[in-house]
Amino acid sequence: MTVAACAALVQRGDPDRFLAVMAAPLAARAPLFVLYAFNLEVARAPWVTQEAMIAEMRLQWWRDTVASMAQPGPVRAHEVAAPLAEVVRSRRLPPEVMDRLIEARRWDIYREPFEDRAAFDSYLEDTGSGLMWLAASALGAPPQAEPVARAAGWAAGLAAFLRAVPELQARGRQPLIDGRAEAVAGLARDGLARLADARRARGRVPADARAAFLAGWQTEALLRQALAEPRRVAEGRLGRSEFSRRGRLTWAAITGRW
Repeated sequence: MTVAACAALVQRGDPDRFLAVMAAPLAARAPLFVLYAFNLEVARAPWVTQEAMIAEMRLQWWRDTVASMAQPGPVRAHEVAAPLAEVVRSRRLPPEVMDRLIEARRWDIYREPFEDRAAFDSYLEDTGSGLMWLAASALGAPPQAEPVARAAGWAAGLAAFLRAVPELQARGRQPLIDGRAEAVAGLARDGLARLADARRARGRVPADARAAFLAGWQTEALLRQALAEPRRVAEGRLGRSEFSRRGRLTWAAITGRW
């Protein structure tokens, strides 16, 4: 599969990230499109079948495929795997971060709730934080930028998760440990705190890697909505107008102040 095909996949399945990549400098787009296509394939693996064993096998296939990228040679035939291997090898991305991202998606297969807040936090750490760090790494972020990327990614992952709550519930999942208004507001407050931490340390992120953070351009607005009106989460009303969304993305892309 080509990078252009990965971009088309992201455009269809993850339109917000597609817009974020299109706002990034041209040189940053190829690795971001490939990583986001990989994330999309993994994220939807638990949902394409009602059979838990088959879903487990799909995720294991990705774990095995990513593990093979640590060695030279061809990878398993798949429309995303080949370009992903090129990005992983050329940018020296950490396979263990990708493996944890895949493993975390096992929660999506089953109907049991998160065991506790620590399990919920780990899920966001392995998915949202992990993906943001992979994207920043692919664009040349140094190790000292990892805490920044992970904090911003956790907050962005939380915002996306809260938006997905109604759909997850409709599919028989129990996404929130505590759905009371004060608990939802507490989650939003924690996400905003992590985002603030990331912003205070954004000087650790080189200019070329800042495009990775554009994917979280809606994070603050969504979390502030959830903090002010927690019922928006259950009602599926987190979101901004198209004009506001695109205006905020344009501002972030021009200024680099995500």
